[in-house]
Amino acid sequence: MAALGWLTPRRRSATARSVLAGEASAEAARKSSQDAQPPELAPDLAVEEPQFPVLGDDKAAAFFDLDNTVMQGAALFHFGRGLYKRKFFETRDLAKFAWQQAWFRLAGVEDPEHMQEARDSALSIVQGHRVAELKSIGEEIYDEYMAERIWPGTRALAQAHLDAGQKVWLVTAAPVEIAQVIARRLGLTGALGTVAESVDGVYTGKLVGEPLHGPAKAEAVRALAAAEGLDLSRCAAYSDSHNDIPMLSLVGHPYAINPDTKLRKHARNLDWRLRDYRTGRKAAKVGIPAAAGVGAVAGGTAAAIAISRRRR
Repeated sequence: MAALGWLTPRRRSATARSVLAGEASAEAARKSSQDAQPPELAPDLAVEEPQFPVLGDDKAAAFFDLDNTVMQGAALFHFGRGLYKRKFFETRDLAKFAWQQAWFRLAGVEDPEHMQEARDSALSIVQGHRVAELKSIGEEIYDEYMAERIWPGTRALAQAHLDAGQKVWLVTAAPVEIAQVIARRLGLTGALGTVAESVDGVYTGKLVGEPLHGPAKAEAVRALAAAEGLDLSRCAAYSDSHNDIPMLSLVGHPYAINPDTKLRKHARNLDWRLRDYRTGRKAAKVGIPAAAGVGAVAGGTAAAIAISRRRR
């Protein structure tokens, strides 16, 4: 049973490395947003939220988890697919990515050890490559694999904050360069993500601190809020995973989006707001066929099994 240890989520608290990862991510996010052009707002996207967000509240902002909250599936997996297409690694590595994605979509939860394994693989793949190269490829991969997987319902929630004049940030364990591409393409303010070490614009294969996951996300939000002069009690946060409870607990307006079982229970106990865009009823409201989610899960599982069989 030891081999299945990664299946069991473990509780973790903030460490010095979490704080370092959070501060590094906040610094990268602020630098990126200062360089970016103001987003064009899409007036056709709206959400029914009577008194929130508050129009013109410049002390408030919104923080959105990415995987399974803003986008169906894991950004790192889709990034891996794009790198495989560009001959960055071999079929056996793709099989690992496929299995990890299938598990993520079927279980609907994140496990720190499981995600660490995926990121270690990604770091070894990008080591020696230039940061500018990966950013350019990230633009292409977004169009190829990610754009069609954005949840319209969550996108509308983000747009409501933008329309109220508030900043909106992605907060994700995905590489910060990829997270920034996604944020910019969605018209968001910027992104907090895992910061990979680079020297003279070339990846070393190491991280600054640790992956931006669990407590590290909360530290990143805390650091960014301090730098931006935000009042966290007036801010909102959105996530699907119980691993993000530390981040959700920081703000005055926590939302559980497409929540896993533990987060749903926690949210109900604390009377947090819930949104689920995976069900037939909610999917119909945002224009997604209910069968689409089932087909996607089945497709991911079939791909993982097919690739595994070829290896035998």
